[in-house]
Amino acid sequence: MPAFSVCVYCGSRSGINPSFVQAARTVGTWIGQHGGQLVYGGGKAGLMGIVAEATLAAKGSVVGIIPRAMAEKEWANPACTELHIVDTMHDRKRMMAERADAFLALPGGIGTFEEFFEVWAWRQLGFHDKPVGLLNIDGYYDSLLTFLASTVEQQFMSDWQMGLIHTDSTPHALLQRIVQDAGFTPSPHLDAI
Repeated sequence: MPAFSVCVYCGSRSGINPSFVQAARTVGTWIGQHGGQLVYGGGKAGLMGIVAEATLAAKGSVVGIIPRAMAEKEWANPACTELHIVDTMHDRKRMMAERADAFLALPGGIGTFEEFFEVWAWRQLGFHDKPVGLLNIDGYYDSLLTFLASTVEQQFMSDWQMGLIHTDSTPHALLQRIVQDAGFTPSPHLDAI
C-alpha cells in the first residue's frame, strides 16, 4: 500500500523547454522512490506520460483516471497500475481529488490551469484541507504569480488565500513540503534504491 498519494496536474504536451521534461521525470521518480502513489489524468502523452513512466520506473504505483471519450481516442496509458475510465470530466476530477493526499501542478495548458485553480478554490472554501503546490520550473509561472499578487493588491484576494498554495522552483523541496503538510513523512522506498 502506498505511503501517500500526490495528484499531479501537467501538460499532455511536453513543451519546448527540456527542463519541463526533466521536472516531470524528477517528480515521478521522487514519488516512486518515497513509496508514494501518483494520481493523474491517465494520459500517455506529454508531461503526463513522462511523470507516470518515471513513477512506475521508481517502483511507485500510478492511478490514471480518464474520461471515456478520451480513452476511445486511445489517449489512455495502459501501463497504469490502476486505470479508471469514467463518464465525464467532472467524474475524473472528483475521483482524482478523492484519491489524493496532496495536489501539484507542473507546467501545462488550460486543463492544468483549470484543475489547479479548482482544487485551490475548493481548499479556500473548506471543501478539502489538502495541500496544493505550484512547481515554477524556469519561471514558467512567474507571470501568473505576478498577476495573482496584483489581485491581492486590488483586494480581490487576501494574503491568506495566497498562503494556501506552496510554490517552489525545485521539485524535491516542493514535494517534501506538500507531502509533509498532508501529514506524511516521506522516506526512501527501499525497493526503489
